[in-house]
Amino acid sequence: MIFRAVRDGRPYPEHNLTLKQWAEIPPRPLRLDQLITTKRELALDKLLAEDSTFYGDLFPHVVQWNGGLYLEDGLHRALRAALQQRNQIHARVLVLSPQGE
Repeated sequence: MIFRAVRDGRPYPEHNLTLKQWAEIPPRPLRLDQLITTKRELALDKLLAEDSTFYGDLFPHVVQWNGGLYLEDGLHRALRAALQQRNQIHARVLVLSPQGE
């Protein structure tokens, strides 16, 4: 299995981070098998495109919440890494406090 789990949607509360705020979070290595996706489907053309990060962040966005690491943005990059036989990626990780704290 490539990912820990595959979901359809985000279980964590809205964080409202801008792209500039995401860019301030330093990337760190994460194993693909620790990640829970927030999308069930992907566009094959985006997966195969060489310039898929041209207009976005080079690093995937992950939200750490309630013990899970949720891949919010960067599913195509993570799958591309898996197809290249890599078991980890560098991603920006936003840590959210559990609900009620």
